[in-house]
Amino acid sequence: MERQTTPNSTLILVLGILSIITCCCYGVPGLILGIVALVLANKAKQTYVANPELYTGYGNVKTGKILAIIGIVINAIFLLLIIGYFAIYGIEGYYEMQEEIMREMERQNANS
Repeated sequence: MERQTTPNSTLILVLGILSIITCCCYGVPGLILGIVALVLANKAKQTYVANPELYTGYGNVKTGKILAIIGIVINAIFLLLIIGYFAIYGIEGYYEMQEEIMREMERQNANS
C-alpha cells in the first residue's frame, strides 16, 4: 500500500507560521490561527498514531504544532499588553502614542 501525506500537514505548518507572523495585528488573528493549527495538529496526530505505517510528513505536523504554540503565547502576551494599555491610558492615549511615533519617524526621515 502506498503511503500518503498526513492530513493537513502542510496547512498546519502554514497556519503555525502565520500565527507568529500576524502577532503585530493586535494579537487576535494570530491567536485564532494558532488555535486552529493546534486543533488540526491534534487531529492529525491522532490519525497518524492510529496507523503510522500509512502516513508520511508527520514532521510538518510536529513543527506546525510547535510554531502554533509559540504563536499563541506571543499573541496572548501582545493582546494582554494592548488590553492593559487601553485600560490604563484609554484610546486617546493610544492614538497620541501612535502620533508621536509617526512624528519621530518623520523627523528621522527628514534628517536622513
